[in-house]
Amino acid sequence: MKLGLIGRKIGMTQLFNENGNHVPLTVIQAGPCVVIQKKTTKSDRYNAIQLGFEEKKEKLTSKPLTGHFSKAGLKPKKILMEMRLNDQDIEKYNVGDSITIEKLEGCKFVDVTGTTKGRGFTGVAKRHGFQTPKKSHGTHDAFRHGGSLGSRFPQRVVPGRKMAGHYGNERVTIQNLQVHSIRKDDHLILVEGAVPGPNNSIVIIKPALKKAVQA
Repeated sequence: MKLGLIGRKIGMTQLFNENGNHVPLTVIQAGPCVVIQKKTTKSDRYNAIQLGFEEKKEKLTSKPLTGHFSKAGLKPKKILMEMRLNDQDIEKYNVGDSITIEKLEGCKFVDVTGTTKGRGFTGVAKRHGFQTPKKSHGTHDAFRHGGSLGSRFPQRVVPGRKMAGHYGNERVTIQNLQVHSIRKDDHLILVEGAVPGPNNSIVIIKPALKKAVQA
């Protein structure tokens, strides 16, 4: 359980490295975030801190949230997210602490979590990659169908059967994205490769879990 940062995907760009190879980059605004609430095993039975990201006008904030921010002595924030921590790391943070992009300094790889673009209702060929049959030799009206949904037993559609439905709009984590550079003055981090979600969407950036284990 590592503390991450709430960020916003700015967009993608590109550059050419010293070898002349094309490198796609994703630009993310990471933080600054503020600790709004601290939870411990004694008070809430688990360790976590609640982070707030981006300022919000008080007149656009609901009364319950206004009281929540007032209790912490902080201004309202647009985005609130809770992140779990272990017993040792939870003691390092208190309400009101500012978490900046300096938290990611020294990280060569990061894990980025976001929500993918929604594609609406799609069939099995697009949603699950089903192979389409040949469009000749007597094939009729079944070019992109899913085929049989089951056999005589258990005489119902088994849960988890891959079928047509809502595609996209899912929480996805891309692991081990290499950090190209960090610009502390602008709170920007540039990572190699793509990040889930459209431009201007909210993402979570954490130090890579698997790379840290390997190291």
